Amino acid sequence: MISVVIFVCIAGSRVSGRIGVPTLFVFIVLGMMFGSDGFLKIPFDNYLIAEQLCTASLIFIMFYGGFGTRWSEAKPVAVRSILLSSAGVILTALLTGLFCHFALRMDLLESMLLGAVLGSTDAASVFSILRSRKLNLKYGSASMLELESGSNDPFAYMMTMIVLSAMSGTADAGSIVRMLAAQLIFGLLVGWAVAAAASWFLNRFQFSGEGFDTIFVFAVAMVSYAFSSCIGGNGYLSTYLTGIILGNQEVKNQKTLVSFFDVFTGLMQILLFFLLGLLAFPSQMAAILGPAACIALFLTFVARPAAVGLLLAPFKPRLGQYLVVSWAGLRGAASIVFAIMATVGDVYTKNDIFHIVFCVVMFSIIFQGSLLPEVAKRFDMIDKNADVMRTFTDYTENTQIQFIQLHINEHHPWANRKICDIDLIPGTLIAVIKRGKEIVVPKGQTMILKQDIVVLGAQGFEDNRGILLKEIPITKAHRWCDKRISEAKFNKNTIIVMITRGDEVIIPDGNTQMHDGDLVVTYSQKLAAKG
Repeated sequence: MISVVIFVCIAGSRVSGRIGVPTLFVFIVLGMMFGSDGFLKIPFDNYLIAEQLCTASLIFIMFYGGFGTRWSEAKPVAVRSILLSSAGVILTALLTGLFCHFALRMDLLESMLLGAVLGSTDAASVFSILRSRKLNLKYGSASMLELESGSNDPFAYMMTMIVLSAMSGTADAGSIVRMLAAQLIFGLLVGWAVAAAASWFLNRFQFSGEGFDTIFVFAVAMVSYAFSSCIGGNGYLSTYLTGIILGNQEVKNQKTLVSFFDVFTGLMQILLFFLLGLLAFPSQMAAILGPAACIALFLTFVARPAAVGLLLAPFKPRLGQYLVVSWAGLRGAASIVFAIMATVGDVYTKNDIFHIVFCVVMFSIIFQGSLLPEVAKRFDMIDKNADVMRTFTDYTENTQIQFIQLHINEHHPWANRKICDIDLIPGTLIAVIKRGKEIVVPKGQTMILKQDIVVLGAQGFEDNRGILLKEIPITKAHRWCDKRISEAKFNKNTIIVMITRGDEVIIPDGNTQMHDGDLVVTYSQKLAAKG
């Protein structure tokens, strides 16, 4: 059943991209369709188990939120981002809480609980849209949103815990101050200490096999959260800080780690949003649709814009940037998870907090998320000359140079000629000449001699979506054995690009003969790439 769910979610994500609906919305809807009120009637209403599974998923989503953030891009807007992720969450929560109390006539503490739960924005929701549409925003806005949405969950969590403590009657001014101090101080210290220890270990110890460094970093994320939580710190803050420190240091196999966590957190997001959809009961939403819609509209058009405007005013943002940053305050999984925490807690609430928050998140993802690209376009905030992937640590800033080597034999047309007299293919250069044990730095008057190895450099080809490379071992029974390439029959869209013969690598031409024991590498066009 789990495998079927994953396949269905992946298929749904492909459909969502075509019709312009945010992918995460599809995961939630699929969960609702599979749930007790859906078509398959899967019974699931265990909020405690859901809270534990969702917390585990959030740990890795938070860790990758930091690990994948390129600090060099985020640093110029870090002050603004941190203001939005801390004071912005508090202001948004207070305004939303006051609206629920005075406009919707809810109990004050229950109103503040709703505000706290809905205070943070969701990085997964925002960047699934920006990445899928390949939209980068001007004036560092993409980095600002990434850093803000990745770091604001800890502050929403703290506010949620404070309000829950007040509702249970266990909180006073002194205990709240102590809680805040412990959450922040221990959260920051543990995050920094775990990241420093992990970085030191990764750079000084060699693992016995491939993949163990990934397992190690996987464990580091869990340790950062667990240790901080055990001593009263903010586990989410620790995890995020550990991720951002590790992700911006020179550690071995960094790109492999980023790729792994990118895929793994994608799976966690599928699990998280599907589980939240499974937990929801559409039949119970009719009674709360009105209040939920009012809260969603207030958040979108009043609370978020007011908080952003007040906090960014000293930086004098352009109108387009202010409007897009305000609109991009999507609510997401963290809000629903915090609502589950409130549901399983010891406090009594008159209103169905979980389903109210669930509906607000659904509104935010489908309404704000779907219109985010159009809003950015309307206010001229799309930067067509930059890649949104630049904000992530697996982005390669410099153009990739690839090298090939040529063996100069006595019949080679470059033998005994100066470099300045050779007509090179445009876009290539002679980077190095290996002459026996000597390395020659090439210049225009440098003579290329027989037996030299000439190393050419050129811009690497990165868009390999339509390329299929295949290794074919040649045996005596193979139809190509002992034939020249010009005599061999193969698909018209296929060429032989390399032959490995023992320790020798051969770049073939039409007269090259293939022998038993050769390993032939072919290139062909992926037919599926045309779609």
